[in-house]
Amino acid sequence: MAGTTPGTPRVLRAMNDRAALDLLLEHGPLSRTRIGKLTGLSKPTASQLLARLEAAGLVVATGTTEGRPGPNAQLYAVNARAAHVAGLDVTPERIRAAVADIAGDVVGEFEVRTPGRRGGESVVRQVTDALDGAVKAADLVRGDLHRVVIGTPGAFDPGTGRLRYASHLPGWHSPTLLDELAAALPMPVEYENDVNLAAIAEQRLGAARGHEDFVLLWNEGGLGAALVIGGRLHRGFTGGAGEVGFLPVPGAPLVRQVTKANSGGFQELAGGQMLPRLARELGVADIPAGSCVEAATALVTRASEAVRTQRSGPERHLLETFATGLATGLASMVAVLDPELVVLSGALITAGGEPLRALVQHELGELAASRPRLVVGEVRHHPVLRGALESALAATRDEVFDTSR
Repeated sequence: MAGTTPGTPRVLRAMNDRAALDLLLEHGPLSRTRIGKLTGLSKPTASQLLARLEAAGLVVATGTTEGRPGPNAQLYAVNARAAHVAGLDVTPERIRAAVADIAGDVVGEFEVRTPGRRGGESVVRQVTDALDGAVKAADLVRGDLHRVVIGTPGAFDPGTGRLRYASHLPGWHSPTLLDELAAALPMPVEYENDVNLAAIAEQRLGAARGHEDFVLLWNEGGLGAALVIGGRLHRGFTGGAGEVGFLPVPGAPLVRQVTKANSGGFQELAGGQMLPRLARELGVADIPAGSCVEAATALVTRASEAVRTQRSGPERHLLETFATGLATGLASMVAVLDPELVVLSGALITAGGEPLRALVQHELGELAASRPRLVVGEVRHHPVLRGALESALAATRDEVFDTSR
């Protein structure tokens, strides 16, 4: 709001405009009268506000009220096409991209498979192919995007610009990669840790709404955490806050030079790779085939059903051992952070559902001094990608909805 003074009519109008736009995003189409009541503005002021926003291309008339006494009232909604953003979720196997309009609706998606492809040049091509595929699916062109947020394992060190804590992501460690991506993409591009983006999705849309201090524990292709303190992500000095897969824990071997080995205590105790091995040791029959994540998820699903139906046997023991491993690492995190809430997320954890959550809650109560509430994540459909879109939308709305300029 450069060039304005707090309390001036221009600033007050901008504040009222933003309040009205946020209400339209939250509630959907509203009448002038309803907007006036929710904002506390008079009918004439609400009318002026809507006329101003309509002229700016930020709201559109979208029908009338029906089924109420009196004449039908005009309804207004945010103009969804006022801006578009994109999010990308990067793993060693694929890059998934999505485009959303300013209202938050996904209007295009695309996926590029990436196994075995290496080199910084090919990474730029993979990113642009995934992005262009989603843009085309949305019937847009690349220049229509206001912002892109890319989620990856690990984190780009703010001091060096190089990706750390993700040696398993081929081609993403070139010292010139960010410059090459910036040259290829004409819009602002931000990079964020994938688990941090899952936490943003839960904070905006899911189980952590209304919570200022929480931990999200993620277990899928890898084991990691996101830390939200005072409502803001805590990333750490090098971006490595939450890389708890490397956390030394009782019951797992002590691993040295963990970033080179891409392994560590907590990962070995409660990561997906230990579940098929544990299942064999316990004598679980018909261990599922497939990738590590697919096999581990299927095992957790079966074990959870055994607990839910109160069946005894090796599958129940499998879930109890998995829960103890998760609680062991969580106990160290809780001792340091004392969070209000712990959100359990990622395919391996959500497959366990309420039986796994209850077991982890019980074990954590035995191992930790404080007793945070544990919940299972609610954003189940591509939470990393959804978090990337929410991050891009927040920044874009601040820019596009600022009518004080």
